[in-house]
Amino acid sequence: MAYVPRLKKEYGERIVSALKEEFGYKNVMEVPKLQKIVVSRGVGAAVADKKLVDHALDELTLITGQKAISTMSKKDVAAFKLRKGMPIGAKVTLRGERMYEFLDRLVTTALPRVRDFQGIRATGFDGRGNYNLGVTEQIIFPEINIDKINRINGMDITFVTSADTDKEAKSLLTELGLPFKKN
Repeated sequence: MAYVPRLKKEYGERIVSALKEEFGYKNVMEVPKLQKIVVSRGVGAAVADKKLVDHALDELTLITGQKAISTMSKKDVAAFKLRKGMPIGAKVTLRGERMYEFLDRLVTTALPRVRDFQGIRATGFDGRGNYNLGVTEQIIFPEINIDKINRINGMDITFVTSADTDKEAKSLLTELGLPFKKN
């Protein structure tokens, strides 16, 4: 039998029926699902030092388990000494099994390691059912060895769902285990 991630199995067995009951969906295909997770990091200091982008790529690859790609600047900005086509960041798009594995590790091991953690803010929704989460330090992930990093950086994690409203997306992400703050 093939391996199925814990959260994917839980989504199929429990979460679909819970969301169907909560929002009154008539068909299983109406139930929102997590489509992809994008983990990205901007490296502003990469204009001066090109190796910083390589470090960001290596760290994102370690954290997500999938090879990261560098993002290029779209236009020239003279004030920042930035040229079009220069590498200024890194990103990874996770789908399928790796997406559920990353979400499981994020919820169970990484977020509880944040100092003075009381939950994530529920204000990161964009109005179309997607959620953005900012992480201030990459050292919350157990894959990162604190002795080998040269600099503490943050990253953005975007959860793209098939939900139509923010309320549906918040219910889906809460069921998947994201610890939102209580108002």
